[in-house]
Amino acid sequence: MRPGVRLGIDVGRARVGVARCDAGAILAVPVETVARSVDGDDDVLRILAIAEEYDAFEFVVGNPLSLSGGSTASTDDAVGFALRLAGAGEREVRLVDERLSTVTAQQQLRASGKKARQQRPIVDQAAAVIILQHALDAERASGAAPGRVIPTDEGRRTQ
Repeated sequence: MRPGVRLGIDVGRARVGVARCDAGAILAVPVETVARSVDGDDDVLRILAIAEEYDAFEFVVGNPLSLSGGSTASTDDAVGFALRLAGAGEREVRLVDERLSTVTAQQQLRASGKKARQQRPIVDQAAAVIILQHALDAERASGAAPGRVIPTDEGRRTQ
């Protein structure tokens, strides 16, 4: 298991959920919900600032594949966001399968007594926690880093 803080990222159309783990890579916790930028890179810049604040060495970005494993519009959006992060060239970016993470997050929040309106500002953070915790658990079990790396130069070519 590689030690160090990682940030989990759940990319949504309007918001990006951010979670982090401890330096021992044991437990993921929510950090912040970042508004998506319509124009510009305010969202990426904010996430880079969070990474700096927590001294994170890696981003774990959820890749929302369809149940059959195919790409969707949400998949393309998440990959595009991951490419923007990789284009910043500061930290490794990994895409990991996140099928049903938002549904699971909504169920957990509902079970904790949160109504739908109360969930909206935090569901993306909860999904980011699920994505990151799953990646940590998978790495611990297999000994291999999860998902696939987006090469930094690939991110730069798309900007």
